[in-house]
Amino acid sequence: MSKPKSLSIIGCGKVGQTLARLWVQHQIVQIQDILNTSIESGTRAAAFVGAGRVASSYADLQPADIFLITAPDDQITACCMALANSGHLSASHIVFHCSGALPSSILDSASQRGATIASIHPIRSFAMPEKVVADFAGTYCGVEGDQTALDVLNPLFNTIGAQTVSIQGDAKVLYHAAAVFASNYLVTLLDTAVQAYGKAGIPQDVALKMMASLVRETTENVLQIGPEQALTGPIARNDTATVIKQYRSVNAWDKRYGRLYKQLGKLTAHLARRQKKK
Repeated sequence: MSKPKSLSIIGCGKVGQTLARLWVQHQIVQIQDILNTSIESGTRAAAFVGAGRVASSYADLQPADIFLITAPDDQITACCMALANSGHLSASHIVFHCSGALPSSILDSASQRGATIASIHPIRSFAMPEKVVADFAGTYCGVEGDQTALDVLNPLFNTIGAQTVSIQGDAKVLYHAAAVFASNYLVTLLDTAVQAYGKAGIPQDVALKMMASLVRETTENVLQIGPEQALTGPIARNDTATVIKQYRSVNAWDKRYGRLYKQLGKLTAHLARRQKKK
């Protein structure tokens, strides 16, 4: 059996800590160094991971087969440049990040030192690392980068239960926007519904209970049979009169929500036409 590859983490926050702990549990890599903005932060990260030596600087890093940068997006390029300038990289090394919005090409300074680069983005929230550790299996990860790096990294993620999916590096921002639509903007849309219920005299706690079955059934239908077949409501049944009345009422209440209703109505009409073609 071959010796596990060594892996060091730069900017080991919730994502880095979660992945590292999973790898330690599965004994598939040797967590070597953890370099954070402070010794205290690094010590807390190492304690959560259950492995790793806390490094004090880039110069203090030991040689490692793989370097993972899980710093905030706006710091990844600078971290990679500092790593590249530290003299630790050569053709035998891999450098990757887990950003959903940034392509692997932002690690170009590592490439210039001969290292192979990649990006692997787990599609889920890491707000509660303990929970993610417990149920990571089945998590989809968008991957792109040098094939040589991915040939090593994909098995590391597959072993902890990830489902890796290749994406186009030049479409990374659009890929991440898709997740924003599916998660963040869904929350905003549901808040819009809560505000509309409130205008009709229904308290928020009651509105959320009223919405619960509808929201769950709708999302389950979309996930099981696709958006075209899951679409119901006035636009799907071509009830134009009701749509116009609703738009006028919403617009009279709040023009911001009126504009949103109108734009969503146009997109929903396109979806309804796709539904009829199936």
